[in-house]
Amino acid sequence: MKPGDLLILKGNEVISLLKGREKEIMQVVGEAYKVHEQGESALPHSSFLRFPDNNLNRIIALPAFLGGAFNVAGIKWVASFPGNLQQGIDRASATLVLNSVATGRPEVFMDASIINGKRTAASAALAARYLHADQKLTGVGLLGCGFINFEIARFLMATFPQLKRLVLYDIDRSRADFFKDKIHRQFEQIEEVSIAKDIPAMLSETELVSLATTVGTPYLADISPLSKGSTILNISLRDITQEIILQCDNVVDDVDHICRAQTSPHLAEQQVGNRDFIRCSLASILLGEEPARKNGTDISIFSPFGLGILDIALAQLVSNFAKESETGVRVPSFLPESWIKTD
Repeated sequence: MKPGDLLILKGNEVISLLKGREKEIMQVVGEAYKVHEQGESALPHSSFLRFPDNNLNRIIALPAFLGGAFNVAGIKWVASFPGNLQQGIDRASATLVLNSVATGRPEVFMDASIINGKRTAASAALAARYLHADQKLTGVGLLGCGFINFEIARFLMATFPQLKRLVLYDIDRSRADFFKDKIHRQFEQIEEVSIAKDIPAMLSETELVSLATTVGTPYLADISPLSKGSTILNISLRDITQEIILQCDNVVDDVDHICRAQTSPHLAEQQVGNRDFIRCSLASILLGEEPARKNGTDISIFSPFGLGILDIALAQLVSNFAKESETGVRVPSFLPESWIKTD
């Protein structure tokens, strides 16, 4: 591509380019975490655009720069409108721009809804792989039957070949039924999918639970049905009460980012006045600086805020695949002729 050209990638093209690459995506996410942990990134806090008459809807801007071997910069603009589901369209949509780190000019524009789902799922599966390194994970609980937990199931299957059983719960039974049917149609690995009658029943049947809902305030105040040594993937960040957070071993993606926007860890920080309840970052475990678990009998909670560095790292991977395969639309001379150019 020439300077000033722009590559545009549609959602279905992103899906095609990433199909079957779960382990490769997890590798990219892990390396991005390590580079960030080593201080080779710039990651401003996400900006939340909310609407005066609707507390559920939001659009979030996630700018980021990731150094090291990545050397990539960009921004994701992701919208979450839960009411879309009643209209038969997806809750979330997103776009992403990659900019040249040499000139700042935009070089790639793509749908980022798939990237958003896959980087979230890869992060969750990566945490599960380390927090359950010495365990045979055969059953997983999924609270919230939407796109994110579907992708998490996909990545957990790639990580744990012995995973054969899923236990589902959703406040909307029809969504759980749809999810169950879609799992059976797409994944031969899963032999059993059951729908729990309530959350305690789901917790009692699994040793790893992924929470991916659209709730705005905590409601889950009792996790006693979980067995010792279990793990909670706290993906939606606002399901668990601060009291539960304070009882468990907490691993996060970034301490500063997770303690904001009224997440469960943020509420816990406000309650106790410090962040001492957060043991470490996932990256410190990946780098061998911290053990995966403090105590084998503790319940571990992984809370990922969702860092923009993961989006741009995965977008860079997609961009490279697209250029190699000549996928997408190349818009020549997207930028105007330079104003300072001599007539």
